[in-house]
Formats: sequence, structure tokens, C-alpha cells
Amino acid sequence: MKVLSLLTLFVCVSVAFGQPNSSFYVSTTGNDSNPGTQTAPWRTIQHAANTAHAGSTVNVRGGIYEELVSISASGNATDGFITFRSYPGETAILDAEHFAPDARSAILTIHNKSYVRIEGFEIRNFRTAEHRLAPLGISVMGAGSHIELLKNNVHNIEQTFEGRDAPGSGGNGFGIAVYGTDAKTPITDLIIDGNEVHHLQTGSSESLVVNGNVTNFRITHNVVHDNNNIGIDVIGFERTAPDPAVDQARDGVVSGNLVYNITSRGNPAYGNDENSDGIYVDGGTRILIEQNVMHDVDFGIELASEHKDRATSYITARNNLVYHCHTAGVSIGGYAPERGHTDHSTVVNNTLYDNDTSGTGSGEFQMQWNMADNVFANNIVYAGPRCLFTVIKSQVDKNRPPAVIDHNLYYCASGAKASTWAGASATVTGFDKYLESTGNDHHSRFLDPHFVDAAAHDFHLQSDSPAIAAGTTDGVPVGELDLEGSPRVKSGNIDVGCYQRK
Repeated sequence: MKVLSLLTLFVCVSVAFGQPNSSFYVSTTGNDSNPGTQTAPWRTIQHAANTAHAGSTVNVRGGIYEELVSISASGNATDGFITFRSYPGETAILDAEHFAPDARSAILTIHNKSYVRIEGFEIRNFRTAEHRLAPLGISVMGAGSHIELLKNNVHNIEQTFEGRDAPGSGGNGFGIAVYGTDAKTPITDLIIDGNEVHHLQTGSSESLVVNGNVTNFRITHNVVHDNNNIGIDVIGFERTAPDPAVDQARDGVVSGNLVYNITSRGNPAYGNDENSDGIYVDGGTRILIEQNVMHDVDFGIELASEHKDRATSYITARNNLVYHCHTAGVSIGGYAPERGHTDHSTVVNNTLYDNDTSGTGSGEFQMQWNMADNVFANNIVYAGPRCLFTVIKSQVDKNRPPAVIDHNLYYCASGAKASTWAGASATVTGFDKYLESTGNDHHSRFLDPHFVDAAAHDFHLQSDSPAIAAGTTDGVPVGELDLEGSPRVKSGNIDVGCYQRK
């Protein structure tokens, strides 16, 4: 009689009792009565979600799955994630073409779960024209930790309700939405990376959003485009979490994303208004926004707050490229005189080029209402044909200016004498007059930055650029890397704009 080795016995027991690190399979040719193996796969992703346990990997073979899926279990720190992924080299498609939303419902839902990874799915075709219904591509809600949404393709989620009570009060739809709704436990250690979120009709809502009690998150390397409202949004104070003390997305990074072709113009919730953003922080705090590219959106980057006595605060927006926006390249300040404020936020080492293409009068850098202790430094600001640079909507308190503005490089083709700087009470023409009247930009200059080829959207610096070594590191969080990952500080010198010349 042969005696089984301890290793062989462990393997047999592990297989028999479904220990962690099990692999399961789903196929359009499978059957849910099968064991879920590669040769005898299940038929539905939902059956896999009902069966998978901590440490499991669910491999979904390529094909179309017409189902709405709710994740039923959590992984854990000991046994690992529950991973749902498209089988390598194939694309599993969750298609909701023949489903109607029920109130707020998603094609894929993660509610009060932790250690769940969703990777490589195409998620598409969820539509409604009913005002009270909200379709979502991926919904993460409640509380939980270690949720990863990786390399998914979310598209054609559409809220097409035609009516509205006021601008922004239409129906709601979302591509990817993370809502921290628990007052005691946040959604934390969240990664949203490498997804494409596109061709959405979101009504009054957002393409990709974190809202409420969400902390320690990373929104990285996503491509968000061709949607009719905000691209990436970080939100607080919407009563998402019942305790105001934690009802604020915070301590996160928004980095390496590409956002383009975003406008609310033609969206039934907004009519002809161009109010959408590439990246928007509305009430968030302690957020780093870096190494992103935004173009052909309404606002490039907006740091604002829509809620009375509530602030967007401690935001750093650095090493970003913003060009051809329909309205301002960067906008800070409360949404309206009685609606919120922005403080302790820093906009540094960005390149702004030819924004406000719709001629809205918002210029390149717009300062709205209720601002204090902000910084605008080391930026290249190249204005379009109107040569409009800064716009201040609110009266400035000379004892507490809305922002410290210095060490920037400005330019427009019409020249310094034609440059326009709009204040709350008066508009100044000419760079010298602007310096004299405001006291800003003591170390800034008005010179052509000598881009390599702006017409081809190559905003690297030529060797004779006046932006080279013209920046400051004194008290400014410039970061270690420029837009494309080159070392930022060399021998104590830093270039102005989003690129450091190599």
C-alpha cells in the first residue's frame, strides 16, 4: 500500500474543498450545472459571482453575456481578491441592450464588498429616457476596501430624458460611479486604472466619479472621451454619506488620464451651456491631479464647490496639459457667490494653450468666488486670438488675495500690449498695466515659449525657450516628474510648464 505524501494530500484536500486560488470559467457555451472548470464552464457570470470565494479567479471567455451582474462575496487580506476577468486574449461583453434600469441600477454592481477586482470587460448599452431612472455601467456603493476596476471598456450608457427644471437638473446616468454611502466605514484603497469610458449620455451626472465617503483612491491611466457631461469628478457634500464630517471624497490621486471631447452643449440637462469639465473637484480635499492631458472639453480643470459654506481644499494640480477647451483652461473658486469656496489649492507647472475657444469670456485662468490661500505658479499660459488671460469674477480682498500668482510665462500672438486681464471691477489691457494694477507676477514674463510644434500639439520646449530654468521651487510642490515622467528638478533649476527639457 502506497502512502500519500503530505504535499499530494494537501493538493487533494484543497481541490476537494475549494480552497483559495481556485480558477473558475464561464463561457457562452457553458451550463450553470457544470463544475465551472475550463473544460466544463458555467454559462452566466452571475452564477460565478454567487459561487466564487476569496482567492478565486473567474475567467470569462469571449462573447456576449446579456445579464446584469451583482458581486455576491468579498475577498480578504489573507486569501486574496476575488477576480473577475476576461479570459486572456479574449473580450467578455456585458450587454444590457434588452434591460431597463430599475431606479438606480448598474450592469455590474459591487455593494458593501471588499477585495474585488474587475478586469478587461466590455460593458455597454444601458439606456433610459425616464427621468426617475439612472443607468450605470459599473456601480460601487456602500463601504468596503480594495476594489480594483482595471482595463474595462464602458460605453453607451445613456440617460436621454429631454426635460429639466433648471440647468443641470435633468436625468442621471454614469459610466463608472463610486458612492461611499456609509457614515462609519469608507470605501478605501480604491483603484480605477486603465479603463476607457466613452460615448455616454449622462444627463446631469458624470462619466467617472467618486462621491461621498471615499478615501485613499487612485484614478489613473483612464481614457475618457466623447461624453455629454463631466469626464472625471471628485465630489463632496452631496449628502451621499449621512454624516457631513465624512461626506467628502479625499486623499486621492488623479493621474495619467486622457480626457477629450467632453461637452454639455446639446445635453438636454444643459441646453447650449458649455459647463462640463475634463477633471472637476467639487468639494473634495487633499487631491493630487497630475500628468493628465485634457483637450476639447468645456473646462479643462475646475476646482470649485457648489455647496454653501463648503470648500474644495488642498488640491494640487501640476504637470498637466490643457488645450483647446471651449471655456477656461483652469477655473477655481466657488460655483456662485453664495455657493462654496476654494482654498489652499495649488496650480503649478501646467501648460495652458488656446483655451476659451467658444469666446465665453472665461479666459485661460478663471477665478470665480470665495477664494483664499491659492497659488498659480510656474505655468505656461498661451492665450488664443482674444489674448484673454485671467478673469476674476469676485471683488478681491487686498489683505487676502484669491491666489498668489507668480513665476508664469504668458504669451499671445497679438503681443503684450494687446493682452487682456479681466477683474471684477475693471479690465486691464497690456501686460505692464496688469502688473502695476494687481501686484501679481513679479517674476513672470511675457514671451513666446517656443514650443516644438504647437500646431501639431507638441508642447515640448525648444532649446531657446524662455521657460527653461525659469520656474521656482520655493514653497511650491512641483513634484519629482514632469508630464511624461522625466525628472523635474535638475541642479536646482526647474522649467515652467508641464514638460522639463531633457
